[in-house]
Amino acid sequence: MSGGIDPAENAGSVLSAEAMADIAKSLPSGNWDVVYFSGNADSCGIVVSVGELLGGVCDAGDFVVSVHRSRAVPSEDDLSVSSECVESGRGFIVTDEKFSDVNVVVSPRARKSAEKIDGNEAAFFLSDGGPLSKMYDSYEERAGQIQLVMKIASAFNEDSIGVFEAGTGVGKSFAYLVPAMLWAHRNGERVVISTGTINLQQQLIEKDIPLAEKIVGCSVKAVLVKGRQNYICLRRLSDVADDRGLFSDDEEAFEGIMRWSKVTKSGSRSDLPFQPPEGLWQRVNSESDACMGMRCRFYSKCFVMKMKRDASDAGILVVNHHLLFADIASRRDGTGFDVPAVLPPYKRLVLDEAHGIEGAATSFFSESFSRFKLIKQLNILFKRRKAGATGLLYSLCALSESEDASAEIEAEIEAAKNAVFALEEGADAFLSGEGAVRVRGDNEPRFAPVVSLVGALRVSLVNIIASLRNVVDGIPDDDRNESAVWEAQTVVRRLEAIVAVCGNFSEWRSHPESVFWIQRLRLPPSFAGGDGKDIYFQFMQTPLDIAPLMENGVFSPLGTVVCTSATLGIEGRFDYWEKRCGVGLLEPSRVSRGVFPSPFPYERNMVFAVPSDAPFPDRTEEFQSFVDSAVASLIKCALGRTLVLFTSYDMLRRTYNAVHEEIADAGITILRQGDDDRFRLMTRFRTETSSVLFATDSFWEGVDVPGDSLSQVVIVKLPFGVPSDPVFSARAELIQNAGGNSFMELSVPDAVIKFRQGFGRLVRRCDDRGAVVVLDRRIIEKRYGSLFLSSIPRTKRVYEPLHSLVGSIKPYLV
Repeated sequence: MSGGIDPAENAGSVLSAEAMADIAKSLPSGNWDVVYFSGNADSCGIVVSVGELLGGVCDAGDFVVSVHRSRAVPSEDDLSVSSECVESGRGFIVTDEKFSDVNVVVSPRARKSAEKIDGNEAAFFLSDGGPLSKMYDSYEERAGQIQLVMKIASAFNEDSIGVFEAGTGVGKSFAYLVPAMLWAHRNGERVVISTGTINLQQQLIEKDIPLAEKIVGCSVKAVLVKGRQNYICLRRLSDVADDRGLFSDDEEAFEGIMRWSKVTKSGSRSDLPFQPPEGLWQRVNSESDACMGMRCRFYSKCFVMKMKRDASDAGILVVNHHLLFADIASRRDGTGFDVPAVLPPYKRLVLDEAHGIEGAATSFFSESFSRFKLIKQLNILFKRRKAGATGLLYSLCALSESEDASAEIEAEIEAAKNAVFALEEGADAFLSGEGAVRVRGDNEPRFAPVVSLVGALRVSLVNIIASLRNVVDGIPDDDRNESAVWEAQTVVRRLEAIVAVCGNFSEWRSHPESVFWIQRLRLPPSFAGGDGKDIYFQFMQTPLDIAPLMENGVFSPLGTVVCTSATLGIEGRFDYWEKRCGVGLLEPSRVSRGVFPSPFPYERNMVFAVPSDAPFPDRTEEFQSFVDSAVASLIKCALGRTLVLFTSYDMLRRTYNAVHEEIADAGITILRQGDDDRFRLMTRFRTETSSVLFATDSFWEGVDVPGDSLSQVVIVKLPFGVPSDPVFSARAELIQNAGGNSFMELSVPDAVIKFRQGFGRLVRRCDDRGAVVVLDRRIIEKRYGSLFLSSIPRTKRVYEPLHSLVGSIKPYLV
């Protein structure tokens, strides 16, 4: 029914008990008149879950719930919203806050069954004679792309999990964009596309999606969604303005942010005309656990809410893996999959660059604390300065009717700082000069002093939390919405999280599902305070296996998940990746797979070379000497234009020191990872055609330099995981304890996938030419080397001494 008011016999006939409880819990304190929620309805039309309403976030068939403080009489705003609901197919409910008067103003439109995509139609858009081919005179249909787009269309139609490897040049972005766009347009269902790099996100939003709209002939709103930490928080900015003492050293930067905040339309850090000090930005940016939501006096102007409203009626959302996991974590913790969380609700997901999912999930779901992280929170409460002291503590005590406990809490904060410094001394002794060490049985006696120090820190933090709660409990209800109270509660939650990690470290044997480890780190220059404390220690708790989390949080609850990358498999099989990422836990019938090789002419345009006279890497000094000589010769042979990929920064540094003068004398510039940020390094490497880039880990993937600036990739060593890496070694140990072979089941597959990423840096378009040279001859002479060789495209191969190898590859470099 729509258009009139239909009083429900009782609230339970339209609102479930769970929905009413969630609404009651979410209503603001203080003065308010009307609050809107989104409501997800079951098959009987009863609202079973609710979330914050952000524009048109509800899907057709669901409800908007208008909660009035007094009588449930529709207001003028309600009538306007109800008209929109009629047009969009949503229902509209008006109720009072006690749920004694519940009215269904508009009944939702019945949900229609999904309209399936015609695979042949989807393929036509990318075929010869189709819309895309008519845009380019020299267009050539790609058979692999046609097959892939049909496979992805089937994954949408059949609610299946698609695992598809698409080599460079197949055109996987359009292969998933066309079905995603058709599905979103015809079914009104949101599709989330998650990627691992900013570059790909920008390319999708600025180039690929607009072109896909032209190809398909329909308009689908697409939004790039950033994490909220990228946005300014107007409340926190105002709070800092009221207490300039917190950031007196950054006064000029703060004034610049204040001026910008008054004119910016997006509130995004990327639009800020200068780079703010990191510590200042973290104090004024938006953070989920510091958000007051509808209680905030800046709610109507909030940039994050504006972004969420923009995303709420989008058909395609482009996100990064970190933001995706933040959303998944929120839903697993109780939000559910039918209402807004970090992202609006969705049932269709595309995981691009899916080879990096295990690493991204492992990083996100790790828990940690450090001196740097802890003292940041303590300084928000209380910090001594030459002119006195500043912090939230004094505002809280001024608001509280409890006995003034500021002196007591100050002492407790100083005790906690002393405790964390003592803990760092213990961590330093435990590491014994190593960069990172895992806690395990054979070093447990050495770890015992650290346990005692962790316990002392935990006690100090528990005392601070208890004292703060006593102060907050004494604040009258009318003052509970003060920013100081909210910020203090945020600090308390963060301290509680650190207390939890401390407790887990003390009881590490009770958490066999986690890896506990400590690492030594250095603060970046923008954070270091010049007090000799730029070295700090991070205490990490990392999940040992993310497969169950991925299965429960991604693959099982969602309808369609398309996983694609240029490097998912080993010898054309996905067993390793599927086992690590949770697909292996699903019913086999729900998973479809496919390998779509690159169309590029590798055999004609590329040579793969390995020097037969290279020492094996375990002969460390001989191998280093050979690398120095080989790298210099190969760079001069290619006249620069070379990417040299190392597996350790120490070897990179030693090679650079050995060859940079000789290379410079040849008129070639060596760019080195760490000397500048990634973006500027890559810009110089692309534009200075005679330059060379020395790089490690993060440059094995995501480097896209087509054309003359890159004609040679030198891979110094096969990228095996470091045995001493705490997480890697723990996962290897788990395999060994289960009777497996960790080298063949973990080390080799992991290295093959990373090697394929490095190999793929050279040929980025059809006319690219050049050489990939591997200085590690284990790839030829060890039995496992065949797994590496059979997992890359067929090319001309050279295996001969370095002096003749240089001549053999030269024709491919000119």
